[in-house]
Amino acid sequence: MLDERSKLLLKALVERYIADGQPVGSRTLAKATGLELSPATIRNVMSDLEELGLIASPHTSAGRIPTARGYRLFVDTMLTVRRDELPGMGGLGRQQALEGAQPQRVISHAAQMLSSLSQFVGVVMAPRMATVFRHIEFLNLSEHRVLVILVSPDGEVQNRIIHTQAVFTQSQLQEAANFFNTHYAGLTMDAVRERLKTELEALRGEIAELMKAAVDVDAAREQDQVVVAGERNLLSVSEFSSDMGNLRRLFDLFEQKTQLARLLDVSAQADGVRIYIGGESQVVPYEDLSVVTAPYEVDGQVVGTLGVIGPQRMPYDRMIQIVDVTAKLVSNALSHGK
Repeated sequence: MLDERSKLLLKALVERYIADGQPVGSRTLAKATGLELSPATIRNVMSDLEELGLIASPHTSAGRIPTARGYRLFVDTMLTVRRDELPGMGGLGRQQALEGAQPQRVISHAAQMLSSLSQFVGVVMAPRMATVFRHIEFLNLSEHRVLVILVSPDGEVQNRIIHTQAVFTQSQLQEAANFFNTHYAGLTMDAVRERLKTELEALRGEIAELMKAAVDVDAAREQDQVVVAGERNLLSVSEFSSDMGNLRRLFDLFEQKTQLARLLDVSAQADGVRIYIGGESQVVPYEDLSVVTAPYEVDGQVVGTLGVIGPQRMPYDRMIQIVDVTAKLVSNALSHGK
């Protein structure tokens, strides 16, 4: 446990480093805290904080910077978030931009809003809406590729490609489609997936594999519906722009989206705003990153997650407000726009 003096100095150091991006020295800390402490006393406290792994000393400077562990202690115990509206939030205008829009448009607007307000990267996982089908067809594309054609109750047609281990004839594909349409038409793919768990044993092995692949591709497609905006904002962040290899890995992360989907899926299990700091867990894949997320709802049911991705050195109080307000706006727009 830190004493009050150590907490005050750590809080001041983190806030100063977030504001300036420069290692913080003893003299700067003395001015920032207003404490009547000698530089030697402050250096002793800094040495203790460094031993605890809360701050570190870059090789090129006498000042200190926070570590991932230091940021975590700061956001968990020292951060105070005001509830008044931030400049630039423009609540009413932004809410009107979302209201009445189609769900995909709401998601796209939300990602752009998060990016423009934070000046970092905005990311939104699209709602996992249950896919209901009225009719299904399978069409052979090649030896191990099958086109799945789904027709919804309102006539919307969706095409998906699945990869199979077995090679199917068109007559086998027709047999599978007939079984689907006879027994499962009108159900969601999630419901079909649950029923198949108990009914697969009664089906021939090859057809069972095809059916499992058809419903599993639906789940994979939903998980990958991650909308990202503002990646180029990271080009102006010194922590990333000075290391092209690091920047390239970040852009790969945004391009592939698989890890982002996993992170946002984890965040959907949490209540309210959550902060993930790179270097402290496997959830955030890069040490220099922090992610602030919040789930959003439709009619009180959590259907997705959104957030801001940026450097560890971000103004967390502002990011929490941005993410929290955007989640509420999206929840409101999707619930009223149904």
